[in-house]
Amino acid sequence: MNAWLTQHRAAFVQAVRRLAGNPFNTLLSLFAIGIAMTLPAFGYIVLDNLRSLGHSASGGQQISVFMAQDASTAQVDEIRQRLQQLPGVNTRFVPRAEALERLQAKQDLADIVASLPRNPLPDAFIVEPTDISPAALDTLRNEIADWPKVAHVQLDTAWVKRFDAFLRLGKLALTLLAALFAIGLIAVTFNTIRLQVMAKAAEIEVARMIGATDAFIRRPFYYFGALQGALGGLIAAALVFAALAQLAAPVSELAALYGGDYRLRAPTGIEVAILTGLGAFLGWIGAQLSVSLSLRNFD
Repeated sequence: MNAWLTQHRAAFVQAVRRLAGNPFNTLLSLFAIGIAMTLPAFGYIVLDNLRSLGHSASGGQQISVFMAQDASTAQVDEIRQRLQQLPGVNTRFVPRAEALERLQAKQDLADIVASLPRNPLPDAFIVEPTDISPAALDTLRNEIADWPKVAHVQLDTAWVKRFDAFLRLGKLALTLLAALFAIGLIAVTFNTIRLQVMAKAAEIEVARMIGATDAFIRRPFYYFGALQGALGGLIAAALVFAALAQLAAPVSELAALYGGDYRLRAPTGIEVAILTGLGAFLGWIGAQLSVSLSLRNFD
């Protein structure tokens, strides 16, 4: 076990030395990898922020339940209890008197409301489900509409379906983009490792002559590819943070103009770790392919 750890530690140190041995070329490769990973990573964060913004948009994910005018207090309380028993649903009751006061507060409607002989507005409930997929919203709306003394259930399903379709299209485009850049990252690592193997050809021949195994020869290159990919992932995360920092103020100002308070969500520590690990994995794949093909020339 100690010998195994010693071999891997030596291979890791050798890979670090190779990275530091040619800093200019290393930086160019790292930035090429980082930029390739930045675009899909930034796209993922943008889509996640759009999803969050869509969830918080007023009325987009709300179901308005209007009671019948002749509904008694007991019947309204019964509907309130049934709504509270639904899983994954937040409910807010809007009494008819409160709704009338809101209309009276609007200057352009104050005179009209004052001329009404009685309050024409019904009691209502604002239902906010946690599952806002179009299918789940339609199912919930149809269920509530069948309850007694429920006069009307309002839901802007067209808006929800359009927004959901947009997100699905964005996910598909992002997946294709990520696949293309993953291939590009593997290609960059492949070419870098191939050049290193060619430069170390004489050293590899001597190592084989004195009994070095292929695993021993491959190991430093694997670590080199994984380290290069991981560092490229960290650079990508830094670029995403920098881009979000530049967009934070304009987005907040735009949200304020529409009467909202929205802050862009930055990548979490787990997401940065996943991005770094993904870079290391793709770098390792590129190194494995490159070394496997390059060492065939020595057979």
